[in-house]
Amino acid sequence: MVVRKLQGIAIDVERTGEYTVDDEGEKWEKCIFTIELTGFSKRTPNETLPEDLRGKRVKIVRYCLYDWHYKLGIKKTLEPDETEAVLSGKPTETVFW
Repeated sequence: MVVRKLQGIAIDVERTGEYTVDDEGEKWEKCIFTIELTGFSKRTPNETLPEDLRGKRVKIVRYCLYDWHYKLGIKKTLEPDETEAVLSGKPTETVFW
């Protein structure tokens, strides 16, 4: 079975001010990234993004700790369940539009 993962460029990040602490005592902030879809990850070279989704902006929830987690203009990859949610047009808790 092929695992499909969409990719896009991070164009905005919203810091929510909500935090969670991991097992090592690190304080991670919940962030909502706006991603402009560009295609599938390189691991699925035979997949093509439907034209109606090219350039579509979706929001994904991620937790950030270090300053480089907040970078814009970089590639972000959606998880397989998030990819399937976008392709089927059904928002979830971690990906919506």
